[in-house]
Amino acid sequence: MEARTPGRDGLGDLIGLEYLETGPEEVRARLGVTDDIRQPVGLVHGGVFAAMAESMCSAATWLGVREDGMAAMGQSNNATFIRAITEGHVNALARPRHRGRTTWVWDVEITDDDDRLCALVRMTVAVRPVR
Repeated sequence: MEARTPGRDGLGDLIGLEYLETGPEEVRARLGVTDDIRQPVGLVHGGVFAAMAESMCSAATWLGVREDGMAAMGQSNNATFIRAITEGHVNALARPRHRGRTTWVWDVEITDDDDRLCALVRMTVAVRPVR
């Protein structure tokens, strides 16, 4: 399995995910709203929020565990949708809540360009040895 770093992120690249900051205490990213990520009624698809969170948290966890020969992969992704986004950017801020030996848990706040809370995602990332 080839390890990917922020900025080279398969699905994240496909949806246009742009990393703004990647550090041990928080990860910031955004993507521009286009027709490619909207539902037929014009709202950003909820799966985009989940994909952003999983890409961000898996990449950040990997950065924290790779020196130990470990890999990071999504284990659980729970998104609660609060407000729709229809234009501008989808902005995300992820913060770690738990950094364990086999799992890391993250909270991700998704906001619109007016800094209104649009979704909350709880992301659990599995940490396993690289095979």
